[in-house]
Amino acid sequence: MNPEFSIPRPLAAGAVFHLTEELAGREDLRQLPDTDYQHLAGDIKRAYVLLVHQWLDYMKYLKDNYPYLFSLAMRGNPFDQDASPIVK
Repeated sequence: MNPEFSIPRPLAAGAVFHLTEELAGREDLRQLPDTDYQHLAGDIKRAYVLLVHQWLDYMKYLKDNYPYLFSLAMRGNPFDQDASPIVK
């Protein structure tokens, strides 16, 4: 892991748990004021950014230590719409 870019795992998990609690605390997500939508959008962005950084750190770890697992992970890359586990 690159310590310069490494995101501590509790931050990502905490952001996801916080978002889960925020969403669970609302009865109808279709009937919220714009200010609440903006608040939730900020929570979603925070969780997403932290998860992406954590995923990238994990991919680096796999690449350096388990290249065969890295290969599979890249073939299933969630950021590639054409990703496929089939080796081409």
